[in-house]
Amino acid sequence: MAKHGKTYEESRAKVDRNREYTPLEAVKLMKDAKRAKFDESVEVHIRTGLNVRHADEQLRGTIALPHGLGKEVKIAVFAKGEKAKEAEEAGADIVGADDLAAKIQEGFMDFDVAIATPDMMPVVGRLGRILGPSGKMPNPKVGTVTMDVAKAVQESKSGKVEYRTDRTAIVHMTVGKTSFSDEQLLDNYRAVMEEINRAKPSAAKGKYIRTVTLASTMGPGIKVDPTRLKDLVDTEAGATA
Repeated sequence: MAKHGKTYEESRAKVDRNREYTPLEAVKLMKDAKRAKFDESVEVHIRTGLNVRHADEQLRGTIALPHGLGKEVKIAVFAKGEKAKEAEEAGADIVGADDLAAKIQEGFMDFDVAIATPDMMPVVGRLGRILGPSGKMPNPKVGTVTMDVAKAVQESKSGKVEYRTDRTAIVHMTVGKTSFSDEQLLDNYRAVMEEINRAKPSAAKGKYIRTVTLASTMGPGIKVDPTRLKDLVDTEAGATA
């Protein structure tokens, strides 16, 4: 088993690993247990009861977080002609076609989201083995294969993020930064949980959401009660005012 440093062990000692905290308690504890000097990302890990080997039990979609991610989102767009111009005017960081594909094949991956027009998919399709594992492959189901590239770029820049279950049926998402206020993190957390519940596959059987864990990038995991969502921000945050 890997050994952790002294500061991590001190942070972990603050967390009762057998308890499910309320979202507000978890946010406050996560900040108290923060140990890195940089502004860490705040992550939520949702273990579902889905059998992802079945196509009708896979979970995938997008969500626009109320307060974004707290970082600049770099966007690459595969487009030509007028659509390439639209993407550039909308704020895309890099725009190209075959030249962009060649650059990615050479190792360029300095972007967070890839968007493509439908006519570019034969080119983008050849990058599946590179973009797929990193979750950056354009997909029409989540709006990243579209003729309205300007809208797609603007939504991604404003905090629209993709989610999906991994091979172990867990959804991993970033919900902000440790520098966010408690209310901002609770807002984003609630939006994520409501979206995951809304998107529950009709074929799902048994307990849908099994565990929810909140953590900063370098901090210990904190179990959160997944049933505590109603009036989350107004009631819980307001109670500490």
